[in-house]
Amino acid sequence: MPQLIPFYFFNQLVFAFAVLFSIIFVFSKYILPSFTFQQVIRLYITKLSKKN
Repeated sequence: MPQLIPFYFFNQLVFAFAVLFSIIFVFSKYILPSFTFQQVIRLYITKLSKKN
């Protein structure tokens, strides 16, 4: 049915934006802060170990 083709592409577009938004949200809320915290901890450990 050719009249359903625009709805198919619109559905793909909405789904792609929803997946992209959810990936960005999960990374910014949960994954990236832990990496930042880990790098800060490594920086402090190296600074403390160089003092001795």
